[in-house]
Amino acid sequence: MSDRLRLDETGPVLVVGGYGTVGAELSTMAAQRWPLLLTGRSPERGATLADRLRAEVRRWDLADPTGFSASVRAVVSAVNDPDDRVLRAALAGGVPYVDITRWTARLQRAATVATLAHPSAPVLLSSGWMGGVVNLVAAALAAALGGADQAEVAIRWDLADQAGADSVEFMDRLGLDYEVVENGRRRLVMPLSDTRRVRIGDTLTRVARIDTPEQFTLPLTLGVTTATTRIGFSSTATTSALLAAKRTGLFRWGRGDRFTALRRTLLYSPGDGGTAQVRIDVTRGDQTAAVTISDPHGQSHLTAVGALAGLHRVLGLDGAPAPQGVVFPEMTPRAAQVPEFLQSMGVVLLRHPGHEARAA
Repeated sequence: MSDRLRLDETGPVLVVGGYGTVGAELSTMAAQRWPLLLTGRSPERGATLADRLRAEVRRWDLADPTGFSASVRAVVSAVNDPDDRVLRAALAGGVPYVDITRWTARLQRAATVATLAHPSAPVLLSSGWMGGVVNLVAAALAAALGGADQAEVAIRWDLADQAGADSVEFMDRLGLDYEVVENGRRRLVMPLSDTRRVRIGDTLTRVARIDTPEQFTLPLTLGVTTATTRIGFSSTATTSALLAAKRTGLFRWGRGDRFTALRRTLLYSPGDGGTAQVRIDVTRGDQTAAVTISDPHGQSHLTAVGALAGLHRVLGLDGAPAPQGVVFPEMTPRAAQVPEFLQSMGVVLLRHPGHEARAA
């Protein structure tokens, strides 16, 4: 049996992975506006949340070939979809689709699959850092400057934060060189290279390169000639340990499934809660606009805020008509309203005077 999604403009919003770490945050937000259908591998785990939100919960295990069928007004994929099952079902049913889970190579594949299908409903690939929030803020800063030549992102990962196991999937890619655009030219770079010290909020953080989707999309959409994302951690010891592991070659010789648990153990230690912080510097000519996004409710909440913004976009509820075809979050025609939306969701935006990064 194949998967079948049908468009029902009065039906529920389907959240695939709707009771996971990020999915539960999104479901709690979305339930204030729409009826919900939550799915995952083990529906009994989502029963309490579904009861509280008056939502339906059903099983859809993307690793199980058993087909799934539902009539929905939109779908958000909040879990890994390695075989594009959710995407293909949404495309076939003409259902508005938002994805917040893909790393760069999978996002590129999804964009290709969706474009070749000539979608009749919006397909929003919102997998930039924190559910596309980074993309949205970059678009807002570019709009304020009248354009953008460079976009630099610096992430501070709070090890005290709550995080799902999938949130450290980027550890599996730290042994793979990836392509970036610098000064208008494409080149390959090594993860965890080119370290800097960047003031993120009030904290000077050591950060190093990481492969993230906004480095692929921002040159295409905003026309930047340089796009760079780096990551650092609230523990300097953890940052140093990861950089040391890179020097030993761990992320190259330990790339296979056999070492997945080892790689993720280096970082996956979910705590009771922390603050998500990301700094974005956008430059046009000799002008730079710089902001630190800070969410005291943590990275799962901030990612869910990005997903909620995506839902508003594909349903035409953000003050602009719903988009056509495949789009990325920074392609919003309402970039100037992004700060107001984020602040309404409890996200703090701290403005900086400009570039303060230095080599480390």
